[in-house]
Amino acid sequence: MSAGMPLGEPAAGFNLSKWALDHPALTRYLMVVLLLMGVFAYFQLGQDEDPPFTFRAMVVRTYWPGATAQQVAEQVTDKIERTLQEVPYADKIRSYSKPGESQIIFQIKDSSKASEVAGVWYAVRKKVGDMRYTLPQGVQGPFFNDDFGDVYGVIYALEAEGFSLAESKAFADDVRQQLLRVPDVAKVELFGVQDEKLYIEVSQQRLAQLGLDMNQVLAQLGQQNAVESAGVVQTPTDQLQVRVQGQFLAIEDLRAMPIRAASGRQLRLADIAEVRRGYVDPPTVKVRHDGQQVIAIGISMAKGGDIIALGKALHATVARIDTQLPAGVRLVNVQDQPKSVASSVNEFVGVLAEAVVIVLIVSFISLGLHKRSGQQRWWRRWYVDPRPGLVVGITIPLVLAVTFLAMHYWDIGLHKISLGSLIIALGLLVDDAIIAVEMMVRKMEEGYDKVRAATFAYEITAMPMLTGTLITATGFLPIGLAKSMTGEYTFAIFAVTVIALVISWVVSVYFVPYLGTLLLKTPEHVQPRPADGAISPDPHEVFDSPFYNAFRRAVHWCVAHRWITIGATLAIFALGIVGMGRVQQQFFPDSSRPEIIVDVWFPEGTSLAGNEAVTKRVEARLRAEPGVASVSTWVGSGVPRFYLPLDQVFPQTNVSQFIVVARDLKVREQLRVAFPALLATEFPEVRGRVKLLPNGPPVPYPVQFRVIGPDPAQLRVRADEVKAVLRQSPQMRGVNDNWNESVKVMRLDVDQAKARALGVTSQSIAQASRVMQSGMPVGQYREGDKLIDIVLRQPEDERSAITDIANAYLPTASGQSIALTQIAKPRFTWEPGVMWRENRDYAITVQGDVVEGLQGATVTQALLPGLRKIESGWHDAGQNAYRIQVAGAVEESAKGSDSIAAGLPVMLFITFTLLMLQLHSFSRAMLVFLTGPLGIAGVAGALLLLGRPFGFVALLGVIALMGMIQRNSVILIDQIEQDRARGVPAWDAIVESAVRRLRPIVLTAAAAVLAMIPLSRSVFWGPMAVAIMGGLIVATVLTLLALPAMYAAWFRVRRPEPEVPA
Repeated sequence: MSAGMPLGEPAAGFNLSKWALDHPALTRYLMVVLLLMGVFAYFQLGQDEDPPFTFRAMVVRTYWPGATAQQVAEQVTDKIERTLQEVPYADKIRSYSKPGESQIIFQIKDSSKASEVAGVWYAVRKKVGDMRYTLPQGVQGPFFNDDFGDVYGVIYALEAEGFSLAESKAFADDVRQQLLRVPDVAKVELFGVQDEKLYIEVSQQRLAQLGLDMNQVLAQLGQQNAVESAGVVQTPTDQLQVRVQGQFLAIEDLRAMPIRAASGRQLRLADIAEVRRGYVDPPTVKVRHDGQQVIAIGISMAKGGDIIALGKALHATVARIDTQLPAGVRLVNVQDQPKSVASSVNEFVGVLAEAVVIVLIVSFISLGLHKRSGQQRWWRRWYVDPRPGLVVGITIPLVLAVTFLAMHYWDIGLHKISLGSLIIALGLLVDDAIIAVEMMVRKMEEGYDKVRAATFAYEITAMPMLTGTLITATGFLPIGLAKSMTGEYTFAIFAVTVIALVISWVVSVYFVPYLGTLLLKTPEHVQPRPADGAISPDPHEVFDSPFYNAFRRAVHWCVAHRWITIGATLAIFALGIVGMGRVQQQFFPDSSRPEIIVDVWFPEGTSLAGNEAVTKRVEARLRAEPGVASVSTWVGSGVPRFYLPLDQVFPQTNVSQFIVVARDLKVREQLRVAFPALLATEFPEVRGRVKLLPNGPPVPYPVQFRVIGPDPAQLRVRADEVKAVLRQSPQMRGVNDNWNESVKVMRLDVDQAKARALGVTSQSIAQASRVMQSGMPVGQYREGDKLIDIVLRQPEDERSAITDIANAYLPTASGQSIALTQIAKPRFTWEPGVMWRENRDYAITVQGDVVEGLQGATVTQALLPGLRKIESGWHDAGQNAYRIQVAGAVEESAKGSDSIAAGLPVMLFITFTLLMLQLHSFSRAMLVFLTGPLGIAGVAGALLLLGRPFGFVALLGVIALMGMIQRNSVILIDQIEQDRARGVPAWDAIVESAVRRLRPIVLTAAAAVLAMIPLSRSVFWGPMAVAIMGGLIVATVLTLLALPAMYAAWFRVRRPEPEVPA
């Protein structure tokens, strides 16, 4: 690069701009083809709500009927957890043990590659399968679920009025079959289906009268219905299969089955029992929609599909299916992700168009505004030459088109993150074009012809521009390197902005000069320059206007009073640091979808029937609220993942979850504020919680503290201390913990001596009690492709009351039956209902929501000192095993921030290397480097002024902002160096370079800042846009005024003797 000849002819050497001008046909061809291919690629891009990210969690469920929560924790959960610790990438092992049930949530490290996750799940199955024999007898499972990331973006409710549940299921199966044929459908799942059962209800008293016991009836049923091979007759020519009749082909066969009484008398089963078809009792998860029990049909999209196209295909298919369903059966759309994606994509495209218009206005006015010479009326004094703006305008669609092409190539779809990144990139991608066009216009004003002006721009600005572009791109590098769930979620910010920036540089040096020679015209008042390119006598004739002279005086003052300027700059920087401490912290903001999620928690051990009765009342009350469009309810479970970042609630009988869809966002806000009070006053028996759908990776509560220790009883006491502190805080509301209450238990104390004498074992007592209460499967009834369990139990009037247990009869060794209460005494006690563990330690999570207007991170920081004091009190008392950990949003945010911080050294190294390559001087590189953080005051000021929280997305914006600031500094320092190399005195070089680079620096900053205005309205991107806008404005002013002063101080530049005229 020729630094020494900025005003003469450019130096010989390869010049891409000149090459483009020498081959106009190829340049034109490439321009048209790339535009067309980009438009085509845009319509091929997959569209989705969120970027795809891999869920690194797996659930391992195990059942051990009859065991207490503590037995399950020690004998089942702990053993499986120990095995899971050996799995590669093991990170967190969280589990809960309930009576008879263990559930482990196994998370692997965020740093594991997405492609390796499936292999890790295979290793889990293998390792747990190998240790299965060490679990106690009677354990069922373990069962594995790793389909966590399946998003059921479209959910339909099948309403079947007047039809039985079994008939509804048949309709739903048929619908599922048809929906699976729709292209891009990966999976169709049914929710709220109740399995059929065949119940044989036998009265204990009746059996006792007839001298029969349950076990005899059980044995006879099983033998009658067995599928046994009866052999094959081999004849000389054929094989004959022998079939024995007697299996139950219809329910009548079961009713007619003969039973032998003790007296030898033959009875039919129907004489001693009622045989009827029913459904699983107690029911499994139920689904309701707008007050009616329904079957929900969840549809999940294939990876990389286009959700909007899928939505259209599904609507067409459902409309067709609706015509085939019988009267009274209809499909209602409960959750329609394609609709919300279409509206958010349209909104983003609108924002993008707004940003393009703003950028165009900036470039039209700034590059083409001229003052007419001579005396003119005031409205005719200024005019705009649209040509320079037009050159910049044409580059925008060109860069976007090539960016879409690259996105298509690298499989980056259109979603919340990539669309926002395009808007951020938009403000930056015009920078190069503006700098190149501005240089061409200026050279033409100085008298160069078009071709020389175009090639000149390449010679002077191409390399500093490339360095600046790469530095800006490097600012986004930590996002690209981040190995975390958050990093994976926001990866598109890095990919899209870097692609757009690099392409914008190529367009600026290849296509812009060609477009400039086509469109720009030489101003009338300019005299053509002689061919030998003599240097003009006055280096700043173009900059001799009142505005530039005023700015020149300002720079002059700053350089003369450099220490005052540097002191002021440091003071502003310090203010920024203080200001950042005042800004509220946040992980990710809530989304702008119209849904409100309402959780209703009951005491541990609540029955599903008790849950459903209250849930129906809550549902009716929510539906009565004005502004509610629909209410969907999941009884006994949380809603399925219909939105990627949803925090899922696992199936438990003591929880119900509602999706309340509001008419619009204004109503949603009113309802969100009104619901908590409504639940607290009208439904005091439940613990209600109201939340919006989140953005970013799922986090259960904004404030969570985990209390960890070895002894469950002691731990409970410690956690209550923590809970009391949280409840006293005025900033908290709805404080609870995840161990809930103890559950009621009926213990049967058996007189073992008496039992032995009668030949009764504890096992037979348990069996008798189980048959009486829950029923016992005795076989399977086969009907077509269905297998229906046959369950033997007592009629409801013999088991509905707690006292009925006294009437249970037990068969003794002599064949006589005795009442259960003769050898066992029932008594009531309490035992833990659920025990949570964290990495094999018992852990109670104390959690809660924060009051309106505060962020979880802010409240956590406020509570932490008090909790640390409590913790040190425990340690002083010698209980070092008990500790408090911060969990929830703060923990997830720290993981995300740490992964970003890990990429910072690489970013700083690359930035510095680029500066060294461009400036060839450590001092100058350091000077540019130090300007990076100058924007922090603007960031803090803008966030505080507009009341925006500083979240993860804003953090990414601040890191990228450093690159944008350094880019301007490079161009300014490079200009000073060129002037000094040309022989201009150092003082003049500093002042004149600041004056000469004022226009391009202010223009590029204005383009970037103004392009962010439409984005600042977005909930998700708003804080980032505001941070970049504030930071860039402050940094631009400081770059133009403080950087010359810093340069003069660093290189000890003295004022020359002759005064520069003021």
